[in-house]
Amino acid sequence: MGVRRLAKVQPESFVFSEETKEKAYWWISKYPGERRASAVIPILWLVQKQEGWISEPAMRAIAELLGMPVIRVLEVATFYTMFMLEPVGKSALIQVCGTTPCMLRGSGELMKVCEKKIGPKDKLSADGRFTWQEVECLGACANAPMAQINDHYFEDLTAKDMERIIDDFAAGKSPEPGPRVDRVNSAPEGGALTLIDPKLYDGSAAKPIKKLPNAEPVKA
Repeated sequence: MGVRRLAKVQPESFVFSEETKEKAYWWISKYPGERRASAVIPILWLVQKQEGWISEPAMRAIAELLGMPVIRVLEVATFYTMFMLEPVGKSALIQVCGTTPCMLRGSGELMKVCEKKIGPKDKLSADGRFTWQEVECLGACANAPMAQINDHYFEDLTAKDMERIIDDFAAGKSPEPGPRVDRVNSAPEGGALTLIDPKLYDGSAAKPIKKLPNAEPVKA
């Protein structure tokens, strides 16, 4: 895993929003008082949803809230790649899967589109609205190539699909997530090909169970 460092430019301070604070206390209430530090991961996530990324002042505020050393919060935030340590695009954070199934199905073309329309990977776009990254497997191999954009999966993508998605985000729209081909979730394209006989599910094909002769009930 590559070295993950904090952004060179940091805000002067951080303040929990009322909504974030309320949810943070809900998470803290799930643990015994002496184990409140166990809520660090969900609270880091709440802060990221509030700010878009995790700043150094935010880590200090989380450490104070949970009564734990700042270095422990830093260790968690730098270990898990789902936590962004630098500002990301306000409109879209595009994470293109580059693992083997997606690579074989054309994820390289998706990355070329992102570089052309947004700029270098892992860098905030000039207008501050977009960031794109290459990531490892996101677990949707049957729908390759795919990308996670903000909180949702966009699957079965082509270069034209990616161009359209970026243009829609740039226009302030919310593109529909999911497959870009004729399938439901990860079902076969065009619909199911096996196990399609209704008798398999309505009980009509089930055979009655014959009672064994002289069978005695099993004692517990």
